[in-house]
Amino acid sequence: MTLTPFSTTLARRRRDGDTVHFELGDDWQQGRTAYGGVVCAIAAQAMRDVAGADWPAGVGLRALQCSFVSVVAAGTVSVQVEVLRQGRNVCQVQARVFEDGRLGSVLLGVYSADRPSALAPRWPAPPAVDAPESLPETPFMAGVQPPFLQHLAIRAARAAWPFGGRRVDESVLHLRLRDPGTDGIEPAVVAVLLGDVPPTPAISGLAARVPTSSVTWSLELRPLEGVDAAGWWRIDSESVCVAGGYVNHAARLWAPDGRLAALGTQVVTVFG
Repeated sequence: MTLTPFSTTLARRRRDGDTVHFELGDDWQQGRTAYGGVVCAIAAQAMRDVAGADWPAGVGLRALQCSFVSVVAAGTVSVQVEVLRQGRNVCQVQARVFEDGRLGSVLLGVYSADRPSALAPRWPAPPAVDAPESLPETPFMAGVQPPFLQHLAIRAARAAWPFGGRRVDESVLHLRLRDPGTDGIEPAVVAVLLGDVPPTPAISGLAARVPTSSVTWSLELRPLEGVDAAGWWRIDSESVCVAGGYVNHAARLWAPDGRLAALGTQVVTVFG
C-alpha cells in the first residue's frame, strides 16, 4: 500500500466553482470508510478555499459539526460548499462530502475572528502525564489496525487498547503526523485531522472485535497562531456514558505548546 501524506492530498486538490475535489487513497481508510478525521479535514480545507478567499486575517475555524451519513470509499471525493450566512463577525458554512455520487457526510463550519470582550482570557492546563520523549512508540500492526494509523506516530501516556478485555474509560495519547509537509497546513485543519484518532475507550473492555462507527462529531476549536503543527499533539479521551449500544465520547486536543486546541464530543455506535 502506497502512503500519500496529507500534505500531498491537499496539494493535489482541484477546485471547480463551489466544489473542491480530493483524491483519497486506501491508506486513509478505517474499515469500510475513510477515517472520519481526514473526511472532516478535507471538508474544512474546502470551506476555507471556497468561502474564505476574501476573509480578513485572523478569521479562524471556531466550530465544526459533522454527521457521518454513509461510507466514503477511496477515490475521488468531492466537497460541495455553501455559505449559509456571512455576518459582520461570524460566517456559517455548509459542506457536503460526496464519493461516487453518494452523500458521505454533511458538515457545518463556523468561522470568526477574535473580538473585544469584557472577559479576561483564561485557558485550562493539561493534566500532568509522562512526556512523549519518555514513552515508547506504539508499533503499527498491519491487518489489525486501520490503515490510516500508518500516517501517525503515537505514544500512549494512558492506554485504552481496543478489544483488550480490560475496561478503561479514559486514554491519553501523544501523536503527530509522519508528514514532512505539515508546516504548510493551517493548524486548524491539522487539529481536525488529529481530533478523531483515538477509538472511544469503552471498547477496551470487550474481548472480541465488533464493528463500531461514529454517527456524529462536534468539535469546538480555539484558533492558534504560531503552532508547530509537526510537533507532538496530545489528545485526552473519555467514554462518558454507555447505554443502548451507543457511547457518548468526549475528547480534549492539546497543541504541541500545551494550549487547548479543541474540545470534541461524539455519538459512537457499538454493534454486536
